[in-house]
Amino acid sequence: MQQTFRVGVVTSAHGVHGEVKVYPTTDDPRRFKKLKSCFITSDKGEVVALHPEQVKFFKNMVIVKFKEWNTPEDSLHFRGKDLMIDRKDALPLAEGEYYIADLIDLQVVDEAGQVLGRVSDVLETGANNVYEVSREGAKPLLLPAIPECILQVDVEGGVIRVHLMDGLLDL
Repeated sequence: MQQTFRVGVVTSAHGVHGEVKVYPTTDDPRRFKKLKSCFITSDKGEVVALHPEQVKFFKNMVIVKFKEWNTPEDSLHFRGKDLMIDRKDALPLAEGEYYIADLIDLQVVDEAGQVLGRVSDVLETGANNVYEVSREGAKPLLLPAIPECILQVDVEGGVIRVHLMDGLLDL
């Protein structure tokens, strides 16, 4: 299981006091209000700890003032870099919910145990997520993340057991 998660990407400086615009990659941007710390890796490979001091929301962006950055130049070398958190700092999940990063590369098998492929992506749609399953020698299989299709997710075991609903292999 992945031990760190990306919660956003620094896009640019904002104002003159060291604030930055962050494109949120979390499903709930309001989580930045509860964020106590995160980290970012510099161009030189140094891991830099950051502590949010103030958080605002503007359109689809989060504007964050970190204690460590006080001028626009402080964040200059971090444009386009991922803001990461440790797994222990991630929001807790409800029963039956999974972190997308934990689903990627899980083996997908049907009810008979036949291997269908591996999860290569999770598409977030309005109604439900869709698991994209890469298959050898075939186009990807798209599985809706609904109880009628996804029977069991075993993150520790590395397997997702599914029911292939009529027509899914034809898409």
